[in-house]
Amino acid sequence: MNIVCLDMEGVLVPEIWIAFAEATGIPELKRTTRDEPDYDKLMKFRIGILKEHGLGLKEIQDTIAGIDPFEGAKEFLDELRSITQVIILSDTFEQFATPLMKKLGWPSIFCNTLEVADNGEITGFKMRCEKSKLTTVKALQSIGYDTIASGDSFNDLGMIQASKAGFLFRSTEKIKADYPQYPAFETYDELLNAIKKAL
Repeated sequence: MNIVCLDMEGVLVPEIWIAFAEATGIPELKRTTRDEPDYDKLMKFRIGILKEHGLGLKEIQDTIAGIDPFEGAKEFLDELRSITQVIILSDTFEQFATPLMKKLGWPSIFCNTLEVADNGEITGFKMRCEKSKLTTVKALQSIGYDTIASGDSFNDLGMIQASKAGFLFRSTEKIKADYPQYPAFETYDELLNAIKKAL
């Protein structure tokens, strides 16, 4: 019994924080998990910048409303879901992910949640569990699933390493160079074929 675990941002949809950085003209918000392996540190940094600029959840959601999945992402997901179980494992937040899941045909996603004040200010965040992607893959394995994982960033490496097959997708040159043991793909057709072979 197999289950495929996919990262969301950078794999199926553009990076939300990069899009928001471009929309607001705040270059510091372009930092992602490709640049900063410590997610807690990254989110505290982001929340500090939002506070400094008086920006909240509404402004980010306005940007997300204009983000579309990558070309071919929905078709890739639809075909993958027709042959095996798929869960998206993301360090994003429910408040960000919902409109994107709608555009992708409502696949299952496990993610985190933001703490938001009445005035819309993002005051904090609640992680589903520690090392959520790796923890989730191990939990799935403990109930009888073999996992196949794919992602693009530092925070995907744990689930990739722990799975029976793992693939990098549209990753950075540094991550590909540091982890040459994992096949790296740039197109959905390549990734789909690799997953089919691993099933």
